[in-house]
Amino acid sequence: MTARLQTAVLGATGYAGLELTRLLLRHPRLKKPVLFQRAASERSTRDLAEVFPALSGNGGYPLEEFSPAGLADRGVDLLFLATPHELSRALVPEVLARGVRVVDLSGAWRLQQAKHREVYGFEDVDPTAAAEAAARAVYGLPELHRQELRDAALVANPGCYATSVILGLAPLVDAGIVDRSRGIISDSKSGVSGAGKEPNTRTHFVSVADNLSAYGLFGHRHLGEMVEQLGLTTDDLTFTPHLLPIPRGILSTIYVMLAKSMTASEVEACYRRYYEGQRWVRVFAPPRLPEIQHSLHSNYCDIGFCLADDGRRLVVVACIDNLLKGAAGQAVQNLNVMNGWDEAEGLQ
Repeated sequence: MTARLQTAVLGATGYAGLELTRLLLRHPRLKKPVLFQRAASERSTRDLAEVFPALSGNGGYPLEEFSPAGLADRGVDLLFLATPHELSRALVPEVLARGVRVVDLSGAWRLQQAKHREVYGFEDVDPTAAAEAAARAVYGLPELHRQELRDAALVANPGCYATSVILGLAPLVDAGIVDRSRGIISDSKSGVSGAGKEPNTRTHFVSVADNLSAYGLFGHRHLGEMVEQLGLTTDDLTFTPHLLPIPRGILSTIYVMLAKSMTASEVEACYRRYYEGQRWVRVFAPPRLPEIQHSLHSNYCDIGFCLADDGRRLVVVACIDNLLKGAAGQAVQNLNVMNGWDEAEGLQ
C-alpha cells in the first residue's frame, strides 16, 4: 500500500506524543511523520531518541523547530497537537487558516459552553479567531460523532477520564432509562501517566507508591466534557478521580439508578444495540467485569455491569488505556474516520 498522507506531531516528547508517534510510524497509509518541537523550551533536543532511548538504532527521529509557516514546506496534511492546552489554543486558528487539518489532544477545543471552559482560564489574543475555531471543532469520540468527524477540519480529542465515563453511560442516557433525580456517581481511577510527563509533588514516586489518592473533586476539567456530551448537568453527575500507583490505565466505576426495573438481559441488550458495529468497544456479558489489564496497550474501551436484585441499582465498569483509547489511539482512530479508512488501521 502506497503511503500518501503526511502527518506531523507537535509534542512527541510527552507520553501521549510518544505513543502517537509509534502508531503513526506503523500506519500503512502514512508517510513517516514530521516531528516538531517548541524551540524555546527544547532547543537542545535534536532527536526523539534523546528523550526516549528505546527508539535508538532505528534510523533517527529528528525533531524540527515548529512554525505554522513551515507546515507547507514539509507538505503536512494533518497536524497532531500533543501540547499544553494554552499552546493549542493559540496555534490552532493560524494552522487552520493555512488549510491544515488538526487533531488536538489537549483540552483547548473540547468544550462548547463558556461556563465549562472557565476551568482552563483561557485568555485568547484574538477572541474572534478562537470563537471561529471553536465553532468548527468536532468532539473526537467516533462512537458518538462519526458522521461529523468525516468532514472535520479540527478534532478535539476527548479527555481520558471523559472517554471512559461517556462510553460507559451513553447507551443508558440515550435510551432514557437513567433516573437523573437520584444522581449518577463515577468513581474513576487512573495510572500516573495520565498526569503528564512533567513531574510534580503529587506524581513523585514517594507520593504515588503504595498509595491511592483522590483529587480534583467537583472541579476536574473532564467533568464539563462528560455532561456536555451526555446532555446532563453538573448537578446530575458526581465525578471523583483517583490516582493509582500504576503507570497507565483507567477504571471507572459508575453508579446509576434506573428509572424502571429492568433485567440484566435488557441492560445488556441496550449496550449491544448502541455499540453494534463499533470496532473499539467491547461489551462484557455479566457476571464478567472489565479490568485494567484487559484493555492495556490497546484501543479498546471495555464495558461491563452488575445489576442489583431490585432491577434498579446498576453498577457500570468501564476500562481503557489512558494513553491509547484515552489519547493517542483515539487520535489515530479519528484520523482514520476523517479519511474514510478502516478504524483499525494502524491500531492492531
